Parts: sequence; C-alpha cells; structure tokens
Amino acid sequence: MTSSDRSQAVGVNRSYEIRTYGCQMNVHDSERLSGLLEEAGYVPAPKDGEGDGADVVVFNTCAVRENADNRLYGNLGQLAPKKAARPGMQIAVGGCLAQKDRDTIVKKAPWVDVVFGTHNIGKLPVLLERARVQEEAQVEIAESLEAFPSTLPTRRESAYAAWVSISVGCNNTCTFCIVPALRGKEKDRRPGDILAEVEALVAEGVSEITLLGQNVNAYGSDIGDREAFSKLLRACGTIEGLERVRFTSPHPRDFTDDVIAAMAETPNVMPQLHMPLQSGSDRVLKAMRRSYRQERFLGIIEKVRAAMPDAAISTDIIVGFPGETEEDFAQTLHTVRESRFAQAFTFQYSKRPGTPAADMEGQIPKAVVQERYERLVALQEEISWAENKKQVGRTLEVLVAEGEGRKDDATHRLSGRAADNRLVHFTRPQEPVRPGDMVTVEVTYAAPHHLLAEGPAKAVRRTRAGDAWEKRTAAPAEKPQGVLLGLPTIGAPAPAPAPAAGCGCD
Repeated sequence: MTSSDRSQAVGVNRSYEIRTYGCQMNVHDSERLSGLLEEAGYVPAPKDGEGDGADVVVFNTCAVRENADNRLYGNLGQLAPKKAARPGMQIAVGGCLAQKDRDTIVKKAPWVDVVFGTHNIGKLPVLLERARVQEEAQVEIAESLEAFPSTLPTRRESAYAAWVSISVGCNNTCTFCIVPALRGKEKDRRPGDILAEVEALVAEGVSEITLLGQNVNAYGSDIGDREAFSKLLRACGTIEGLERVRFTSPHPRDFTDDVIAAMAETPNVMPQLHMPLQSGSDRVLKAMRRSYRQERFLGIIEKVRAAMPDAAISTDIIVGFPGETEEDFAQTLHTVRESRFAQAFTFQYSKRPGTPAADMEGQIPKAVVQERYERLVALQEEISWAENKKQVGRTLEVLVAEGEGRKDDATHRLSGRAADNRLVHFTRPQEPVRPGDMVTVEVTYAAPHHLLAEGPAKAVRRTRAGDAWEKRTAAPAEKPQGVLLGLPTIGAPAPAPAPAAGCGCD
C-alpha cells in the first residue's frame, strides 16, 4: 500500500492504544501499527489508561496458546461497556488469531470495528476510517504479504536498540506450530535493503540491532544462497558505529559451520545464541517433525563453545508433548545438563488448534506435565545459577538500558546487558549516564537470572546512542520514519509457560 493510500485515513488527533501479545514478530508489527496510526494523525493514549482514555484500542494477537481466544474475548468483553459509554470509540483486532479466526471474531464480539491479518497491517488506518464512515465492521484478511513490514512507518520504542526484520514466514512443518499457516511461507528481504536499513538506524544513533526472522538462519532459501545469513552477519561487521549485532530465532537444522565462523570472526556479533531445543528425545523430535536429533543439537553446542568459549546459549523447551514418556523426558533433562544453557524458556505443551499435534493420541495428563515441568525448571535454575557464578570477578562492558531494572530507583543502581545478553545491575556512577551509554563494571555477585556489580564503575563511555536517547527525551517526538526499532531482550524464563523468542516454534 502506498503512502497516499494510508493518508486517506486521518485520525485528527484521536488517541490510540495497542495491546501486544506473543513473539518479537508481533512486537515488530505493533511498532509498525503505531507508526501507521501516528502518520494518519492519531496520538498515543496515556499508558496507564487501560483502554479507558483511548479512542482506538488495537489488539495484536497471538495464536500459539490453546487459550489465546479465551483471553482475547475476555479482554474484548471488558471493553464492550466502555465502548457503549463512549461514542466514537473503535476496537480493532489483528495478528495471528485474527488471521486464523477471521469472521468468528465479529460474530462473537459484534462491537469490534476492524479485523485485519498478519499480511495487511498497513491497511489499519484505512479500515478504521472506513468502519467509522460506513458504521459497520470491516474484516479484511490478505492471503499473502502485501508489503514487507520494514517499508511501513514506525513508532520506535528505543533510541539505541533495534529489531531489523530480514524475513517473514516459515517453511518448516513442526506439528505443534500454527505459525507457518498464519505467517505464510518464508519470504526474504534483499541483503542490500537490510544493510541499508541497518545503516540508516546507525546514522540515527542506534548501536545494537537484532536480526529478526521466524527462522532467521534459514535466510537465503528464498533467494537461492545457502550462505546468505553468514554473509549478512559479516556485512554487519563492516558498518561503522554498529557495536552489537544479535539474531533470533535460529533453527538447528539450518545452523551451519559458516554461521558459527561468522559469529566468532565478526567482532560486533555478540557471543550469545538462542537455539531452540524443544525436546531432547529423538522419538519426540521425530513426532514434532523436527529435522535434527539430540546428537546433532549437542554437536552444534559443542562447536559454538569451541569457537566462542564465553558464549551464553539459551533455548526453548516443550514439556509434555503428546506421547512423551518418562524416558523421553529423561533425555530432555540429559540434554539440558550437557548443554549448560544460560537460560531456558520452558513451556508446558499447549494444543494449538489447527496443528497436527492437537489431534495426536497420547495427550499427557496435566498433573504429569506439571510435575515434569517443575523438575525441568528446578534443574535449569541450578544450571543458570552455576553458569552465572562463573561471571563473578569478570570485567564486563554493559550497554545501559531503559526499564530493565524495576528496582533501580530504590537501590540507586542502573541496569543493562553485557555482550552475552546477561542482565547486569550495577552501582550508579557519579558521572551522568544515559540509556545507550556503555559502563565497564566488575561482577561481584550472581543470581540465577542476573548479575550484580556493587563496586564503582571502572569506566563510563558516552556514546552516540546515548546522545540519541537524550535527544529523544528532550524534544517532542519526530515524525516516524520507515525503519524498524525496538528493545530486543531475552530475559529469564517465566514461572509459568508463556510465549518466548520466535513464538517458541523455531
């Protein structure tokens, strides 16, 4: 869709709120939705309004959990009386659940004004305006991608860290995952377009980028180059001013030696890797239709550690997949012990409606899944703590973050991420420090999910990224540009199952 098409919808300073569920791809899309709405004249609603003060509320949904629809309709139900009491208020539903359920949403919640899918997010302002003028719900679901998300405007959440989407969609057929059906087949961007976007971001002050894809290291399959991803990593290493490069989420099937070499040999590619395991059992991996086995997975971990001894590796694991036996689960525990993950996102298996696994025999009782899940979490907590203790005494350069430390004000500390993406809380230096700046500290204490540096900072390096943050917070927001930014993190696993990197499907 062209900019002239988008300009047909004018918000005239109407306020909006976007509620985002699911993976980084949805976070990516929500930044685009914000940019589209602001380009059309809408303004952000106060963050504490919970929909009460917004003229437009947009739900960007996820469909990877069994109860995703219940959650959506519960939230829509809460908004119904607010909308009835507020003439002109509009509600829109987009994302994976909208792509899947289509007309069902308006039938169950007739007060919804707009339903749009994963392939046509650029139509939101036009659909809102059409619904307002015609006074009836607009449902528009595209079957294929209309415009690559990075061609759309954005409202960036971070001045110093950015998502850069390199592909959309997925060609895998994992039996537990519905994402390929909703996001479509993999579609790659041209390398030159990606690098041009990265260079534009760096020119704006960004110092860290995360390359994003549903199956990020399969990049190149759509353009016929099996080494395209490693070449892209090396090309990012030549961009002056780009200090940190990360990527998520890769697939073990496509994780080749040239990628490991590119990571190890490109100084600004960080020693951090999110490598989804899902299960340590060969039998379960086959039932999941995963194209690797335990030996292959552990071989990748061994090669990565040989090339980058200090690399921090995280993962996704599903507990209780249909047919999983105690012996199968024991193989998962074995793989976790051997892999020594810094962090793990652990999930209790949840039926994804429309996936082959949802209809498989051998569905595991909830009590059995819960007991296995608790054992896995306990083991990973022990390993995470032991791995973090190895950091005590090390000197780390930390990228100062905004909003990472919820207790920073009370403790008079700041927080940020080390090169390997570990969260570090550190004593506030005497000199002014801004998000985006770099602070060198010595680790004095380790917990399972964070490090602590209690002594004085060894060095403070003011950066262009810090300048960018200062400029943004000191002046009114500029008109959104056609670039994609966010604050990518891989944090501690939640105490209960929740979507993590790449929808937990890579």
